[in-house]
Amino acid sequence: MDVVLAPRDGAVALLVLSDELQSACRGEAEVVGWTELPDRIRTLERHHPRWVWADTSTIYPRLLAAGVLVERCRDLRLCHAILSGSSFVDPPLSSTGEERWGAIDPVLVELEPSLLDLPPTGLEVSLEDAVVEHRLQSEALSGSDRAGRLRLLLAAESAGALIAAEMKHVGLPWSEHVHDDQLTALLGPRPLPGGRPARLEALVGRIRADLGVASLNPDSAPELLKALHGSGIEVETTRQWELERVSHPVIEPLLEYKKLSRLLSANGWAWMAAWVHDGRFRPDYVPGGVVTGRWATRGGGALQLPRQIRSAVVADSDFKLVVADAAQLEPRILAAMSRDQQKAQASRGHDLYQALVDEQIVDTRAHAKVAMLGALYGATSGEAGQLMPRLLKAFPQATATVEEAARAGERGHVVSTWLGRTSPPAPERWHEVQRRASQPFATATDLRNARARARDWGRFTRNFVVQGTAAEWALCWMAELRLRLQRLGTDGQQAQLVYFLHDEVIVHSPATLADDVVEAIEQSAQRAGRLLFGSFPVDFALEVAVVDNYAQAK
Repeated sequence: MDVVLAPRDGAVALLVLSDELQSACRGEAEVVGWTELPDRIRTLERHHPRWVWADTSTIYPRLLAAGVLVERCRDLRLCHAILSGSSFVDPPLSSTGEERWGAIDPVLVELEPSLLDLPPTGLEVSLEDAVVEHRLQSEALSGSDRAGRLRLLLAAESAGALIAAEMKHVGLPWSEHVHDDQLTALLGPRPLPGGRPARLEALVGRIRADLGVASLNPDSAPELLKALHGSGIEVETTRQWELERVSHPVIEPLLEYKKLSRLLSANGWAWMAAWVHDGRFRPDYVPGGVVTGRWATRGGGALQLPRQIRSAVVADSDFKLVVADAAQLEPRILAAMSRDQQKAQASRGHDLYQALVDEQIVDTRAHAKVAMLGALYGATSGEAGQLMPRLLKAFPQATATVEEAARAGERGHVVSTWLGRTSPPAPERWHEVQRRASQPFATATDLRNARARARDWGRFTRNFVVQGTAAEWALCWMAELRLRLQRLGTDGQQAQLVYFLHDEVIVHSPATLADDVVEAIEQSAQRAGRLLFGSFPVDFALEVAVVDNYAQAK
């Protein structure tokens, strides 16, 4: 049973689309006030409906605040973003009011997710428009020859939207006292507004003395670069990787300053005041915020909690944190989606990299990791490039899958994940460079630029198919785990998902249920593998720890 729900003039309109319960709504829209809505939702939830709404983030938080959980939904905005670009849909989904449904685009560039400071979003449409969009999406699915995969993707993406809202509502347990102690130990006592902590101030003094610039502000990149050049340090940027290659007395205090300064700005006292309340950190997740399907955030840096402060993530009394990390997820995903039997065999141990050593494909575990990451990210030089021929020989189907994706990108074509999320087309600037190189008057520089741009886009598409499919597996893992956790425990003793980071989850569990939660996490991972890849024999190994604080899990 599908129930379409949309805000309307300070109330909410509902429409049951199936024959069941049609008499309850008399085939017409039912308008319910926000205060009455929770009881109405609870009544309908007994029939296990699928709630259909434009945007989970505009409706579900209000239901959660009223103590209402729903089992499943269809997030039309997220599903539109998938169907309108998927190569599995022919012709592509086209909707009425396309500019509205497509107004919120995921981020293209694969930056560190914590840097993706996305603007506030929220989509509200009329009930009539939601019904039309739902029908168009259903028609697009029915016309696809891979509708089964797409339906799983849309269900997982919508479940992710529910999970994101629930994790924000529940919050990650956080000890402000422990966090303050950590900051004080690393930086010194909390400074007055506008001042630097004592440790940073001392490092600034050393940096100024080593560079001979008494008034230097190391937070200003132009000032710092000028001072470095004045001391004979010829670097093009002040980035860590470039500074680490320099031998000079200033480098050690400068790198230490940059590390502690990042901690202060990203997770210092101001961050704690803004994001931690009543013993909970409540990040604002953005499902599908990155073009591969990975999540982003709208602030708070939830997807990058530095190790220095993880001990502040503390379980409540009589509770435990169950931390689970999918080991070497992307190499295992590649084995499954390529149907590479040899690589699947290597995945059947807990440590895939060590398996490559045991099978004498490479000589050390470190080399195994370098080679595998090189295959995933397109490394052609250095150590990874030297090891690639061994992987090509050992895993021909797996390497062929990523090579094919890379060649497609180099030609300007799109690629798709296992379930059907499709990469964006190469930008117009990319095509301009390629057209220029194809002209009779093209220069050697034009040709080099075109080849470089082609290789860059090929690396993007190579990684897209694996990283995007890994994101799909993670969504299915969490969706299954969410349902299993809801069946554990009783009121007041509920195990809850509280954190997600690409291939890692944290469940806040009553201590008495911790063993059951571990089992649920492991069973959900295997279920996710079967949902995506059927009976193909790839092990999705997990590293699971039951701890009192997050730092103990690493």
